[in-house]
This record gives sequence, structure tokens and C-alpha cells, in this order.
Amino acid sequence: MTSTEMTSNEPILTLLLAGPAVADEAPALADGAAEALGAAARLGTPVAVVVGAADALPQLAEAAASLGAARVLTAAVDPAQLGAPVADALAAAVAQEAPAAVLVSHSIEGSDAAGRLAARLRAPLAVDAVAVERDDEGIVAKHSVYGGGFEVTSAATYGPLIVTLRLGAIDHRAEAAAPQVSALEVGASGRPAAAVEGFESVVQASERPDLRSAKKIVSGGRGLGSKEQFALVEQLADTLGAAIGASRAAVDAGYVDQSLQVGQTGTSVSPDLYIAVGISGAIQHRAGMQTAKTIIAIDKDANAPIFEIADLGVVGDLFTIVPQLVQALEARK
Repeated sequence: MTSTEMTSNEPILTLLLAGPAVADEAPALADGAAEALGAAARLGTPVAVVVGAADALPQLAEAAASLGAARVLTAAVDPAQLGAPVADALAAAVAQEAPAAVLVSHSIEGSDAAGRLAARLRAPLAVDAVAVERDDEGIVAKHSVYGGGFEVTSAATYGPLIVTLRLGAIDHRAEAAAPQVSALEVGASGRPAAAVEGFESVVQASERPDLRSAKKIVSGGRGLGSKEQFALVEQLADTLGAAIGASRAAVDAGYVDQSLQVGQTGTSVSPDLYIAVGISGAIQHRAGMQTAKTIIAIDKDANAPIFEIADLGVVGDLFTIVPQLVQALEARK
């Protein structure tokens, strides 16, 4: 029996956080919820720990059940309190459920909660996993390391194993379940926590997907030549309904903001489609994107390292190719 065929009824906790509040829209779970529950369903019984504002919990719990949570444990947290309250909720859930593993999305908030929980419980922590499986001895996590040059497996000699999952890396989805919701009794630990004392509203007009969780990404590199010409990447992304990314060279040159950087020193992504435009493919960039399902590279240098990992490579002048591609895609619409 292979590791992916092994199943168990052991509870697998998944932390599901509330997504960012959007005016006039119902509360929603943060990115990665479906992936975490899908991974949990292949390991055991998925039990969701839903954390958010008290008035949003009923809708968030219903969303968790629709994504496959066999049971949902809810915990109200003041949105102005950061860090410790979420770890308090997770610790209470671990004490109640005695899970085989705790799965958390590898987001900023999720990684913070996972690290706090691991330190508090003195439990093993596997970060940025691209897969989780069960073998004869228990649950193991798979990682893509050293710029994607190696795949390694991590396991724990004691549990529960706490795992953060790279957004976009998990394909499996659990079947919807009937809601079985109960409130989690959480005692405040009094541990140090950050608090939001004020904020400034920033209006963002972009309707593009979030880079970290996007299924399609178009990234531009130094080969575009200027900030003005980076607009080609934006046009292609908008035509595809994709997020925008960039290489470190493009960011350092001032073409785009650092928040769009993909790579070892930027954001790690695992989309279904990754289009690299004018990116040579330095090792630090490949480290952050080569787990994408399909990679298409467009560059004038036939010897560019990006072609070593590309599923489809187009050698030529991007200033000719990209407009033609946009035109062809628009015509198909």
C-alpha cells in the first residue's frame, strides 16, 4: 500500500481564518481553506477550527462545511488582537481533539499561528510543504527545497505534526459535508500578543487575483526594459484574468512594487499556469515558482535557465510575441 492510499479516522485539525473584510460582501474564509481541508481529508477526518469575529462565525462555519469539514469548531477572536488569541484557540482544539496533525495555510497569519502553537506545545513544525501524506508510521510532509532542485520528506517522532501548506500546492478537494458545528471553549493564555491600535484605509482599484493564491500568474523580468513597457505584462494578465508577478531584477529596477516579487526573497507560488516574460530564470526566482503546474517562458535568449524548467518555451522578441498573444486571446473571447 502506498502512502497516498493509506487512510485513517484520526482527526486532522485545519486552521481556517476569516478573509479580509470587503464592504457589502458576506464574510468569507481566507485563501487556502479548500486546500487545507482537501489535504486533511486524505489523511483522516478533517476538523476545521474556524477563527474570526463573533458575528461572522455562523457564515464562516457553513463555508467550512461546504468545503468538506466533517466537524467545525468555532472560536470568536477580536479582529484587533493578533497572534496569541488564534494560538489559544488552536491549543484548545488540540487538547480537545488529540489530532494526528494540524494543517495551516502558509500565509503570513497562518505561519504566525503555526509557529506560536509549535513553540507553545513543543511540537514539531514542517513549513511550506507542497504535499502531505500518510505512510506506515504516520504523517509526513513533502517540501521543495534548494531552489526546487530537491524534494525532501519530513516526519516527526512525536506529534501532533504541525504543517504549513504552500498556497496553490494542494489539488485534492474534499466533498461537502453537513454542518456539525460546536463552539470551542478557549481560555485566554495571557501570552504576549500584538494589537491593532489604528489603521489607515487604502483604496485599491485592482481587481486582479492575489499573487500568493492565484491560479494563473504572468510575471515580468528585466527583459521588459522599463516600467512603461511592463504594461505588456499587465495587459496579458488582464486578458487571462491572472495575477501579476515579477522577478527580483524587475523589482530592483523599479518596474513594479516589491510586493509582486516572486522568488526565494519574495513570494513562493504554485499556480496552475505561470507565464514568465523576459525572465532569465535565476535560481532565486525559480525557487519561488517552479512548483507551478504549467510553466510557459518567453525570452529572446535560447540559453536562458528558465527554459530548463519550462513546459513550453518561446524564443523570440517579447515585444512582438506578447501583443500577438494578447490579440489572439482577445479574439477567442
